[in-house]
Amino acid sequence: MANKTALSQGIIRCHDCGKLTLKTQENTACTRCGKQLHARLPQSFQRTLALLISSYALYLPANLFPIMTFTRFGIGEPHTIIGGIISLIHSDMLPIALLVLVASILVPLLKLIGLSLLLLCVHYRWQVNATHWTKTYRIIALVGRWSMLDIFMISILVSLVNLGGVAQVIAGTASTAFAAVVILTMFAAKSFDPRLIWDVQDENAQVFSNKSL
Repeated sequence: MANKTALSQGIIRCHDCGKLTLKTQENTACTRCGKQLHARLPQSFQRTLALLISSYALYLPANLFPIMTFTRFGIGEPHTIIGGIISLIHSDMLPIALLVLVASILVPLLKLIGLSLLLLCVHYRWQVNATHWTKTYRIIALVGRWSMLDIFMISILVSLVNLGGVAQVIAGTASTAFAAVVILTMFAAKSFDPRLIWDVQDENAQVFSNKSL
């Protein structure tokens, strides 16, 4: 009895207000807020996969195309994210360069890889430590928004450094792609239901138990 899950006993948590309800029919609604009850987020895997594929498709142009062009007296050179980091290093701004590297390169990439591993775990029903993978999901959901650092910096520079022919900052095409990657990965993390990881482990445990018998 102690190993039974809430789902196996027909207990469902409302995604809006958090109330636990004993679901008896397919169309049962939450008695507190009236929201339609679902055992798991509907189409969670499919939605997360679609958003993740879109993020991968935009990640390359976000890093290959110029994200910002700084012109001075009509002369300027477009910079990619990597180019901007190198420029900061050459300008003796190593701490800022490291901050941009982590927030704009490492965090989005690790978030993409992390979400991919979560989907692979659910799809291929890997036997994993569900507690550790759930903590990984929470970290991914928490830190993803900080990747907008580059976009915030560019938007501030565009508004502040606008001196006509003297100096000007122009946002590049990569800025749109990069912002889209950050937003899509945030939506992907939000649409993924981490309880799917636990469902897989419960199913694996049940299969192992049946084989042992």
